[in-house]
Amino acid sequence: MSKIALVTGANKGIGRGAAEQLAALGMSVLIGARDPRRGEEAAEALRAEGGDVHAVTLDVTDPTTVREAAKQIEEQFGHLDVLINNAGITGSGQVSPQDAFDQVPSTVELEMVRAVFDTNVFGVIAVTNAMLPLLRRSPAPRIVNVSSHGGSLTLTSDPDGPFAALLPSAAYVPSKAALNALTVQYANELRKDGFLVNAVAPGFVDTDSNNHTGFLTVAEGAAVLVRLATLDADSPTAGFFSEDGPVPW
Repeated sequence: MSKIALVTGANKGIGRGAAEQLAALGMSVLIGARDPRRGEEAAEALRAEGGDVHAVTLDVTDPTTVREAAKQIEEQFGHLDVLINNAGITGSGQVSPQDAFDQVPSTVELEMVRAVFDTNVFGVIAVTNAMLPLLRRSPAPRIVNVSSHGGSLTLTSDPDGPFAALLPSAAYVPSKAALNALTVQYANELRKDGFLVNAVAPGFVDTDSNNHTGFLTVAEGAAVLVRLATLDADSPTAGFFSEDGPVPW
């Protein structure tokens, strides 16, 4: 029986890259996408490459589509082995981190902060909780939460570190720090049930969110997601990793 994987926000970017690589490993992959047309187009393209890929309409901020997605997966597959919570927003549109003036804490609009947390944190809770009954039917359930190096308090608080030149952020960066904390709490709760739950920092990947200024390819960024989604039973849980290894909290 092939493993079943759901990747949210997977019609483009890192999520699509992860879906493609999981399909190449022989998994049945579900592409979660807010836009049904874009989701189906992505699934069709990956099927043309030989993958067993299906589109699922899923807006992580819409409880109705989350419930419907879980129902569809149960009816079609009966269980879920891998959940990659990839869907996320910057809050600043398609801009580079250096240009995110609208996220400076002293002048940020609270509505932006709420919107970013709604997708990047609350959306992860909504999707994870909806999929947990399906994941519990897997002999080796894996949850991967897509974070960012910016979610590391250690890295972002270092005045001489790699993030010192970036503008402070009250939305995107704190949302990823919160996601990291949430990852640990899910891992602690689900450890006894055989779940492995980890956060991942893909790196500065060439995607829409940074106007394609990233220096890593989508395939390179997606590789670490796939590695954590396919960990052996004796592998870590409650961790934060990049392709280079553990990332400091």
